Amino acid sequence: MVKRKKNGAKTGRSLNLVLWFCFSLFAIVVVLVFTVVQNALVDRHYRKKTMERLGTASTWLLGSIGPNTGEQEAVNLIVDAYKSYGVSGYLITSDGQSVFPDLTDQKSYPALAETLNKAFLNGDQSAVVSLGNTLIYAVETSFGGQNCYLCVTKSLESLNDLEEGMGLISFVMVLVAIVLSFAASGLVAVLITKPVNEVTERAKQLARGDYSLDFKENYFCREINELSEALDHARVEISKADKMQQEVIANVSHDFKTPLTMIKAYASMIREISGDDKEKRDAHAKIIIDESDRLTALVLDLLDISKLRAGFGADERTVFNLSEEVYRVAERFDYLKDTAGYQIETEVESDLYISANRARTEQVLYNLIGNAVNYTGQDKKVKVRLFVKGQNLRFEVVDSGVGIKQEEIPTIWDRYYRSSETHKRPVKGTGLGLSIVKGILEAHGYPFGIESKEGKGSVFWVEFFPAPKEEDVENERAEEPVKKKKKEKKKDSSEGEG
Repeated sequence: MVKRKKNGAKTGRSLNLVLWFCFSLFAIVVVLVFTVVQNALVDRHYRKKTMERLGTASTWLLGSIGPNTGEQEAVNLIVDAYKSYGVSGYLITSDGQSVFPDLTDQKSYPALAETLNKAFLNGDQSAVVSLGNTLIYAVETSFGGQNCYLCVTKSLESLNDLEEGMGLISFVMVLVAIVLSFAASGLVAVLITKPVNEVTERAKQLARGDYSLDFKENYFCREINELSEALDHARVEISKADKMQQEVIANVSHDFKTPLTMIKAYASMIREISGDDKEKRDAHAKIIIDESDRLTALVLDLLDISKLRAGFGADERTVFNLSEEVYRVAERFDYLKDTAGYQIETEVESDLYISANRARTEQVLYNLIGNAVNYTGQDKKVKVRLFVKGQNLRFEVVDSGVGIKQEEIPTIWDRYYRSSETHKRPVKGTGLGLSIVKGILEAHGYPFGIESKEGKGSVFWVEFFPAPKEEDVENERAEEPVKKKKKEKKKDSSEGEG
């Protein structure tokens, strides 16, 4: 859980500390587990090898001591077993008396005899008994005409000494492992957290508006490299957005300031000067209305850009006749023929359909034709064309203006772009038209571009994706049941012939 201080800063455990603690704990656990498992395996292995040696020595003694073996010879064989196998041996009767009393310090083994008597009652061939630190392997045999037990023994004191030594070694290993793990884990934690801290610090600088820093660096970790690249990409995009926002605010402020100043000025003139003069009052009122319309258009265009950035550029698509739409939009500029002498030629192939947002498409057509009207040459000619090109429908608007400089073409779609050439603007605009066109076409996924040479005019083009006519779709839907019935009928007839 992350807590917050009173000043709003986040508090919590440091990643460095968490990594150091986890690595250290892991190393300690590994060493402890290794020590415990090692001691258990050593004990098990030692006992197993001891049992194998006792069994081998017992088998050898049974084969060597027989009914005719003398007492001294038997004693010598037991001594040889000690020398060969490192084990001791003796014979005891069922009541615990030693057959060779001079062979061992102890003359009787009543407790051992009682244990062996019980063990061999079950019909076992051998028995293993632990008495103190001694492991005893016993088998039944006979010597000197009486039944007895051959006991081959091995002291476990060496195992205890080994375990004590290993315990001390394990303790030292744990201490060394703890020290080394602390040091190693601290070093690893620093190596891991250092680039994270660097990226975090740069991200804080980015949040404060410093776009000059560079996140890209060759870190040792692929994930951190990917994070730094993503943050650097975000830095570039945020920098562009911030710059664009500043430009938009500056331009909008300027565009708002001029009409608002004029509205206020002419409103004051109406109140103080032309209030009683109808002709002047109407002229001043007309200017106020025109400037208000300009403000309204600017606000609407800004709203359109906001909607396009929010992803509402291609919603509600319908199939419609693009040819008729081009004619209808071009006719909206007919007033310029009589008032300003403009000539708008149309070359449009008929019955070309697309599936798109109709209102947005109309906006694209109007803005492109209006832009061509504003920037065409002295002949005041604009050509609008729509034709089939390959698999797409190509729409072109051609003007005869001075063209666009090559270095300006990449920025032609930017907001508030203005050509460096002076020109008259018969179609009033806000400077946002081409930016809106770009947003709409990108939302639909339509290719678009500009072909321009200085002194030879410009061609703005868009390639729409064709769609079937609405009546064709309806007819196809109506014919589907008939086609389906014919297919089924054909299938039935072929099965009947078979």
